[in-house]
Amino acid sequence: MDAGLIAGLLSVTPGWAGLEETIGLEPDDTAMILAEAWRLGEDLLDPMAARADEEGCRIENGRLLTPEGYAEAFARLGADGWLAADLPESVGGQGLPTTLHAAASLGFEGAAMPFMMLAGSTRAAAHCLLAAAPDLAESWAPKLASGEWAATICISEPDAGSDVGRIRAKAEDRGDHWRITGQKCWISFGDQDMTSRIGHLCLARTGAPQEGTRGLTLFLVPDVLDDGSRNAIRLERIEEKLGLHGSPTCVLSFEGAEAQMLGEAGRGLPTLFRMIELMRLQTGCQGAGIALRSAALARRYAAERLQGGRPDAPPVPILAHPDVRRQLLDIESRAALLVALVLEAAVAADQARAGDPAAELRQAFLLPLAKNFGGEGAFETASGAVQVLGGAGYTREWPAERYLRDARIITIYEGTTGMQAQDFLVRRLLKDGGQSLGAFLQAARAELAEAPPGAEQATAILDRFEALARRLMASDASMAERLGQADGYLRAGYAALTALLATRLARVSDRGAAWARYRLHFADAELYAAETACALAPDLLAEAG
Repeated sequence: MDAGLIAGLLSVTPGWAGLEETIGLEPDDTAMILAEAWRLGEDLLDPMAARADEEGCRIENGRLLTPEGYAEAFARLGADGWLAADLPESVGGQGLPTTLHAAASLGFEGAAMPFMMLAGSTRAAAHCLLAAAPDLAESWAPKLASGEWAATICISEPDAGSDVGRIRAKAEDRGDHWRITGQKCWISFGDQDMTSRIGHLCLARTGAPQEGTRGLTLFLVPDVLDDGSRNAIRLERIEEKLGLHGSPTCVLSFEGAEAQMLGEAGRGLPTLFRMIELMRLQTGCQGAGIALRSAALARRYAAERLQGGRPDAPPVPILAHPDVRRQLLDIESRAALLVALVLEAAVAADQARAGDPAAELRQAFLLPLAKNFGGEGAFETASGAVQVLGGAGYTREWPAERYLRDARIITIYEGTTGMQAQDFLVRRLLKDGGQSLGAFLQAARAELAEAPPGAEQATAILDRFEALARRLMASDASMAERLGQADGYLRAGYAALTALLATRLARVSDRGAAWARYRLHFADAELYAAETACALAPDLLAEAG
């Protein structure tokens, strides 16, 4: 479970060969890039992550201090071009596809997910500035790409989490600049000592409260002004959390802080959406990275741990026991599917950016699945690793329990499971008339028509999923009833997608073929459970209230 698997799955992802050819990369070049990223994660980030989990972050004299080695590691990633490889070369990037950036990031995210939180928001902010404020991007994007500066995303407030229409932070026009006043919470790396400047991409209200999201505008709020003085931003506290101990989650108070508008007034959410898309793809990469590390740890331990066998003979590696092999089959196949999923979503993103309307629809279909099931899969594989390690896995001597704690947040931030399910059902099925669904099914059936191993079973799963989607579209149920079915529909979509992706695993290696057979063995049951959830009686939800 390393760079070789990532390169293998990338090679069988439809559309990647065309992207690779466009930028003049050979498969050997791609494999070399991925191997180097994995090695850097192993050598630089993984040892640092273990220390950071113990050390955590702290506040001294009103400023936040990060764990030892963070500043140097961030500077190294920036100097070597890893932070924003998919930015244009004109603004400090390397002009590489988002797919290659995502594939390379798996080695980093699995090694040190808490540290990489800052890398993700910094890169996404650079892309957002490039699209919304090219003049500001000229000065900011190269600094962000190099790691000299960093960026955050500031949306949430104490009374406005997923319901962003209730944001109350206020922006006042001062002619050549704006002033932001209000409190923002859940801000990853809202303050840090790793870079010389932080740019907060902050949603604030320029319209009346009753306008909801239509009254929100996006701003760039630097922590240090152009003249070198501190902006009016106060670090109130950092949260104590279950996991991500190496990532400071901050509460910030903007006290008339100077800001520049990004995009148009009242168009804050659409302007920010490019950043949100990239960060949601990053959450899928976080999940896949943790899953790869968890699976590799479980297999290594199972091969080395001696236990059981005949009492008159030396103990055997626990890998010899059928149930341990079953557990590894489950963990490794889940991890491989997550890698295939984020690569599929990333290729669709690249194709959509190049102007392919069908890819844009597929990306809309795939992103909620990558975001949510990246998180669920990471937690399940980390939990599975703890189980393989037994009592050792429950101790801090081994990283399995850290992977478990860190992974739990992925299905919460950047939109909870419920929000992803609502988006998947309402926006990606009902409101677009099934166009996103149709684009996915068309591409999937074209791939399965080439008869990869497992194609017949995967096709049957797709047919059942389409029939379920058509029933939901034709239903005369109220929107409240439909929203109660949204989680089931999200899981049905994942069951259909993973049946397709399982056929790719079979083309990677002999072990991949075993993973494919294992996942397809459960495909009918997984889809049946999702179909059952879509038939949940509305009165049950009413009684639960």
